[in-house]
Amino acid sequence: MRPVDLIVRFEWVTVAALAIVCYAMSGFSWWLFALLILAPDLSMLGYLAGPRFGAATYNALHILIAPLVLLLAGALLAGRVTTAVALIWIAHIAIDRALGYGLKLPTSFQDTHLGRIGRERNSAVR
Repeated sequence: MRPVDLIVRFEWVTVAALAIVCYAMSGFSWWLFALLILAPDLSMLGYLAGPRFGAATYNALHILIAPLVLLLAGALLAGRVTTAVALIWIAHIAIDRALGYGLKLPTSFQDTHLGRIGRERNSAVR
């Protein structure tokens, strides 16, 4: 693995840790965390309709924009549940990235913006 890949993974580990620490400090239920931490992966069911649709559904729930907007809404509107869900969602995305799972390309579930899942990433930029 290239040094730059390690740096990027460390950044995502840091984001995941920060989201989890914020969640813990807010006093939210760990049952809710356990229930929802894998919820974004239900988007993989879109692959039943083919790789293009699957990539779209997966990516829709694995980009940071939506949970960051949700986090902002929770903070501005004092929505405790909204904030909790946003932090869990951010933690999920960050853990995925730290493990090397990226946004999906429409060609195959294994093809991501970080490279192909299941084999060592090559040095070419994708």
